[in-house]
This record gives sequence, C-alpha cells and structure tokens, in this order.
Amino acid sequence: MHCILDMATTTITITDEAYRALKAEKKEGESFSDVILRKFQKGNPAAIKAILKERGANPDLADAIEKASRDLRRNFRTRKVKL
Repeated sequence: MHCILDMATTTITITDEAYRALKAEKKEGESFSDVILRKFQKGNPAAIKAILKERGANPDLADAIEKASRDLRRNFRTRKVKL
C-alpha cells in the first residue's frame, strides 16, 4: 500500500516503443509511476529486493537485505558533536 502525500503530476511524452517497454514491466496493480520508481529509485530496499528477484538471486538474500536496511533505519541515532 502506498501513501501518497503529494498528488502533483507531470505529463511526459515518450515514444510508442518506450511505452510498450514500460507497459511490459508493469505488474498487476502497479501504476506507471510505481514501475518507474521500482526500476530507477536507487537505495530503496523494495527496489533492491525486486531487482535481486528479477535476476534470480536467492529470495532469502533479498529478504535479509531488506530486513537489515529496515533494522538500520529503525536503530539509527544521531549524536551531537561539538565543533
């Protein structure tokens, strides 16, 4: 489930060939925006997991990477440094 806070949109023009390629990557329930973000958003754990699965990586590896990323974000603390 996606939580969309900003519903702003931008219209783009792409060739028919690019449209067909994008449509071929679209999974059930995904918008074209979802496809673009999944394919190109670097550092996104879900995107990394999708890429690993697409390339035939061990699903346990993809799950472990996603869990480690989630744990890191949850446990991340900043510290005050005197300059």
